[in-house]
Amino acid sequence: MLSRRRPARWPRRRAGVAEAVAYVAVARAGEIPVGAVKLVRAGERLYALANVAGCYYALDNNCPHNGGPLAKGALVGQELVCPWHGWRWSVSSGRNTWPGSGWRVPRLPVRLVGDEIQLPLV
Repeated sequence: MLSRRRPARWPRRRAGVAEAVAYVAVARAGEIPVGAVKLVRAGERLYALANVAGCYYALDNNCPHNGGPLAKGALVGQELVCPWHGWRWSVSSGRNTWPGSGWRVPRLPVRLVGDEIQLPLV
């Protein structure tokens, strides 16, 4: 029988239970131009932070295909292209954009407080 448990690094949240989530500032709004990607650290983890038309998206920095550094990839529209093998990831959903692919990159919610871009500590 296959286990359907989530990896330990991404904790499961229970419905109806309010949790206090700590956020940490990772960048300032003016640091990342539109169409650019920046490598940021939130706690012990690295993320690719992308600016798409003024909206910020955070994806895990490691491409699940072969561990490529997504923050060094190119942002094409709303897709982040892995610099190692060209795999494309939707910054809004984390899904691989190849039709029929079930691959995903973990993503985090991003919040803007003043000019600080913040990510939750997970």
